[in-house]
Amino acid sequence: MKSVYKVRAKVWLYPGMAGWHFVSVPEKTSALIKENHGKNARGWRSIPVTVTLGKSVWKTSIFPEKGGVYLLPLKIAIRLKEGIAADDTVSLTLSI
Repeated sequence: MKSVYKVRAKVWLYPGMAGWHFVSVPEKTSALIKENHGKNARGWRSIPVTVTLGKSVWKTSIFPEKGGVYLLPLKIAIRLKEGIAADDTVSLTLSI
């Protein structure tokens, strides 16, 4: 069964040298994802997703954070294509 989750969240920059940008999936949505799909998690308890953000669609995984939310990494190619930077608020769709 395919599930679709709409997310609106702020992009943040990981405080390290690599310059990774992430979106934290809101707590309520993360809880639903864990409840509905946590049993299908792979390595590091990641869950494979298809992301739609603007005109971009790609496959990746979301990863659980210690605080209970899932993290979505944003590739540089996607950020450049969509004109996204740290502290921007984005709307996206996660399909699982």
